[in-house]
Parts: sequence; C-alpha cells; structure tokens
Amino acid sequence: MTAHLERSGSAATTSGTTAPPSGCPAHSGARPLSGPGFQTDPARMYADMRREHGAVAPVLLEGGIPAWLVMGYRELRQLTSDPALFTRDSSGWNAWDDIPDDWPLLPMIGRGDTAMVYTEGEVHRKRSLTINNALEAVDPYELRDQAEKYADLLVDAFCGRGESDLVAEYAVLLPALVIARVFGFPDTMGPRLLRSLNEVVDGSRKALKGQKALRAGMMELLAAKRQVPGPDVASRMIVSTDSSRDEEIIQDLMVMFGAGHQSTADWIGNTLRLMLTDERFALSLSGGRHSVGRAMNEVLWVDTPTQNIAGRWATRDTVLGDQRINAGDLLLLGFAAANADPDVRPDRRASTEGNSAFLSFGHGSHRCPYPAQEIAEVIARTGVEVLLDRLPDLRLAVSPKALVWRPSPWMRGLSALPVEFSPAPGGVR
Repeated sequence: MTAHLERSGSAATTSGTTAPPSGCPAHSGARPLSGPGFQTDPARMYADMRREHGAVAPVLLEGGIPAWLVMGYRELRQLTSDPALFTRDSSGWNAWDDIPDDWPLLPMIGRGDTAMVYTEGEVHRKRSLTINNALEAVDPYELRDQAEKYADLLVDAFCGRGESDLVAEYAVLLPALVIARVFGFPDTMGPRLLRSLNEVVDGSRKALKGQKALRAGMMELLAAKRQVPGPDVASRMIVSTDSSRDEEIIQDLMVMFGAGHQSTADWIGNTLRLMLTDERFALSLSGGRHSVGRAMNEVLWVDTPTQNIAGRWATRDTVLGDQRINAGDLLLLGFAAANADPDVRPDRRASTEGNSAFLSFGHGSHRCPYPAQEIAEVIARTGVEVLLDRLPDLRLAVSPKALVWRPSPWMRGLSALPVEFSPAPGGVR
C-alpha cells in the first residue's frame, strides 16, 4: 500500500463491497469501513474479516483511502507497545497526496495537530504528565455529587411524562454537562460544545466546522481562566504550562473533551440497553445498584463504545499478523474486534465478571489516562444508578429488535433508547 495508489479503486461493486485500490495486491478484498454492517451486526463483520484475512485486515476509508484494521488482541498490543515501529505521528503517512483538504476524517488523523495524542517520546511523556496531574486532582466525591445533581435535573425534565428517549434526553447530555463543569466551563456551554462535538464524531461533512467551533470554545475557556483561575482542569493545566504553549492546552482540552464525552455517553446508553434486554441483569432494575458494575464491564467487552480508532503509522516496512505492512501505512486500532478475538475469548457467551483485560481504553503509552478512565466510570455508573433509583419500573417501549444503532465504524451507540415507566414527580430522590 503506497501513496501513489489510484483512488478510482474505491468504486462500489454490486455485492455491496468496495473494489480494492489499483496496484495494491495486499488490499485485494478490502472492505469499506462504513455501511449498514456496522449498524446491524459489526461483530459478524469483524468475524468475517478475520476468517478472510486473519488478525490484520485491509480496509478502505472515506474516498477509497486504504488502511489496515488490526483486529487481533495480541497484534493490537504489539502495535501499541512499539512506538518506534508504529508511530502516532501522521506526518509520514504515504496517502497524504490523496487526501483532500475537506476530507471528513481529518479531525481523527491529526494532520499538523499539536495535541498530546499525536506526540511521542519525551514530549509525550511531559504532556501526559500535565494532563494526568490536572485530571487526578478532580475530587471523586465532588465529581459524583456533580454527576448526581445533573442526572437528577435531567430526570426531572421527563419523569412526569412516563416515557423518554434515554439517549437524547439523558445519556448524551449527562457527560457533556459534567465534563464541561470539570473543565471549568459555565453550565450554559455544555449543550453548545455537545453540538460541535457530535459533528466531529459523526465524521460528516460538518466535521471540520464542528472542530473549529470546539476549538473556539476551548480558546474562550483558556482566556477566561487566565483572568480568573478556578479549581478546574483548565486552570491546573495553565499553571503547569507556560503561556507560549496555549495552543497545546487548547488541543489537549479538545481531545479530552471529545474522547471523554462520547465514549461515556455510549457507555451509559449501552449499559442501560443491556440491563433492559438481558435477563442476566434484569434484577438490577428492581434491585437498584446490585449489577450495574457487572453490566458496565460486560459492555466494555461486547459493545465497547469506541470500536475503532485512528491510528498508527508504520515507520518502516514490516510484518504484522502475517500482513506485509509498508512504511507510511495507516493502521487502525480495532478495539471491538480485539476484545472478541477467539484466541482470548473462545466463548463469547461466557461471563466477563471480574475480567478487565479488555482493550476498550487502549494500551501502551497512548492508552486513555487512568484518571480519565476513572472520571468516565464515575459519571457512567452514577448516571445509571440515579436513573434506576428514580425510575425503578423502567422498561423498553419497543421490541429489543427495533432498537437502532448509529451507523458508525468508530463509535458503538444507539440512535435512540425509548422507554416507559410510571410517571413520577420531579425533584424527588
């Protein structure tokens, strides 16, 4: 796979797949990383790709751009443990000549980006330390109090109706409100940031517009906190970083907000779906909090919010999972497929209770920071527990088969989660 490949090879065939790029034998049979399969049954798609290609499969991104999807558990760990061979720096990508300026996936690639996630070595270590310290100082008890407060306010808005879409009215809103507060934003900024972030995550033609709006919000926050610091993440990052590096802080805040919000929202939504549809967790609805943690852990194995992420770039020719990888090739991290790797999970029906070896938060030096993981877990668990406390007879308003997943190869989450319950007065715990 080289930079000079012709993009005309991306034309769809009558079978619904995409023809391989011209001149690239390795990408023969490559599947487009898009389409209804990722909405209806991505697990089957990953299994089919594994049978056809092994642990590393050729795929095509928007516009017929070739990449590799790393689906093997061991291969993914190898990929993320060797930054010298598989770098996070996209500057050496061999497909840049084929990438238009308005390519909707650019926000995920990081061309010329100064965010910490695209750095390596000592620079990455120092930036990571600043972020870890800023997040680690978040008081978990205060965080839970804030999450409970916002969760109650959201439930108050619909509990008297006896029905709700728990994605639109709850799961999507709660992390945005809490994380915005943790960062130092006023409450009014949460919905505004959410709109911009959704445009970026969807990977649509509005992605670049959303990225600019999100950046503008972070610039406003940074300016405000330089004037009036507070007990928040942004202020702590300012203290740890000199003013000549403001652009780095803005980029890192954007990445943290984006990664923290959408994955936490889908973690809440996917956990609620599991508890409403799987008899193993049904007792949690009437018994309150007993199995919430178990359900959340199960979701990270079978419906992890972050399915795939870009990416790593090979610094030289190599072999991974029996595939010949050329210098400059893009490799995508297939978390969902790796979690289902039959070499580590031969029986997908077996209980995952007590097993936290999933790769849903990444692996290696670029994995999700542990304080960020803990913040996401507090928000998600609090959100689920408050909802079950407030609406103990919660039930699906449609058949489980009628639930629709968003058609995204990147994130795994429901488009809607319609429920019914006995109407309850607001403001009551």
